[in-house]
Formats: sequence, structure tokens, C-alpha cells
Amino acid sequence: MHGNEGSGDEPGLVSNRTMDIVVALLLLLVSSIVIYDSTRLGFDWRENEGPASGYFPFYIAVILAGASFVNLARAVLAKGGNGSDAFVTKTAFMRVLAVLVPAIVYVGAIQYLGLYVSSAIFIMAFMLVLGRESILRAALVGIAVPVFLFLMFEVWFLVPLPKGPLEAYLGY
Repeated sequence: MHGNEGSGDEPGLVSNRTMDIVVALLLLLVSSIVIYDSTRLGFDWRENEGPASGYFPFYIAVILAGASFVNLARAVLAKGGNGSDAFVTKTAFMRVLAVLVPAIVYVGAIQYLGLYVSSAIFIMAFMLVLGRESILRAALVGIAVPVFLFLMFEVWFLVPLPKGPLEAYLGY
């Protein structure tokens, strides 16, 4: 089964070639930043000390930059495709957004509601909307998982995680 399953003749939003170019450029940018900072820290081998702080990051970034440059050159010099090499179709991209946007909202909600309440809402919403589960099952799982995580982290491992107003109201 392929990533474009069920898309039929749906045109792609972006081609593999375009994404190869974008990713290669982003990795070249990251490599450049690491190389620059490694030169600031020093990337030489020091007598009786060993490698300077930037030694390993520098050489890893150089290798990454080289590989990215090769990928960039291959993508730029490649002959244009016939449009069948879609990286993602509109339908597939909408499926990704259906998970990504709620996940971003969930992470943002943690600072206001706490990890456990945010997790309960997130799990219940996913089970109801994407999983098409019953309200009872979604509520049971949505409450049971955060309660288990609370017991595991807060009680057994004694690792405090972000709490919100509900936990404060309950005295935790």
C-alpha cells in the first residue's frame, strides 16, 4: 500500500523533487549554523586535552552539509517529473492536519489546563472524532489514561508534571 492510496488521480500539492530541494536547503542552513558555532567554540584537537568543544559537531555538520549538497544537486539537476511523483496529495495533507492541529492545541493547552486534564480532553476528542468511539468508551479511556499516568509519575516515580487549576483545586 502506498501513501497515495485512495487518492486516485488526485493531483499532488507538492512534488518529491520540490521537497528534496527544500529539505536539502534546510539541512544546509542547519549545518551552516552548527559549523559557524563550532568555529566559535573551536574545532581543533588540543595537545594533552583532546578535542575542543566544537570538534564533533563541526565534523558531523560538515558531513551533513556535504550529503545535503549532493541531494540538492541531484534534485536540481533531475529531469522534471510527469507530475506522478507527488510528495503529498490534498487528501493526505488534510489527514495530517487533522492530527497535527489538535496536537499543537494540546501542547498549548498544557500550560493552562495542566498535562492530565489536557491529555484527557485530547484522548476523548480523538476517540470521538477520529475513532468514532462511543462517548462512554471515550470518557472511560480519556479519564483512565491520565489517572494512570498521574499515579505512575506523581505517586510511584515522584516526578512532578505540569498541573493545572483542577489539580490545584483537588490539592495536588
